[in-house]
Amino acid sequence: MTEKKLIQDCRNGVKASQYLLVKRYAGMLLSVCRRYARDEAMAKDILQETFIRIFENIGKYEPTGSFEAWMRRIAVRRSLQWLERSCFRQESQPEEIPDEEVLEPEIYQNMGADEIMVLVLELPPGYRAVFNLFAVEGYDHREIGELLGISESTSRSQLARARKMLQDKLFHLKNRSRYEVAVDRK
Repeated sequence: MTEKKLIQDCRNGVKASQYLLVKRYAGMLLSVCRRYARDEAMAKDILQETFIRIFENIGKYEPTGSFEAWMRRIAVRRSLQWLERSCFRQESQPEEIPDEEVLEPEIYQNMGADEIMVLVLELPPGYRAVFNLFAVEGYDHREIGELLGISESTSRSQLARARKMLQDKLFHLKNRSRYEVAVDRK
């Protein structure tokens, strides 16, 4: 079934087409939700609400843009609504961000997407949301500020702190890996 026909049937409330839409796009949308959720259960709850919102608003979808992009925006917005806005104010904010240590590229070149995702999921919720919106979804700081109800400068500082935390995690991972190799050789 073509995407156009699927959308039209969903607008008309055809249950089989709604099921097909969920089956076709659930994996992609769940991966979006996972980037923002604390755990798998939360990601699945967000996904369910995302599909509810999609079906409620499918009549408003204009085929001028990508249908997948339209659904991804809904998933991102639902995910952000699950995050408490206070998480951006509760996270510790050092007075200044220390100079960044330069990491050798081989540490992250040898990592898979799943390993990097684990590190991103360890970030505090506010840092993780801004990092995902900027680095993965491609939003600019003005858009992030509007989505999260924060200023552009807060978005920039959250991103800088998220990057620093990820860099620190990678640095510690690299050092631990060197130590483990040295121990194994003895």
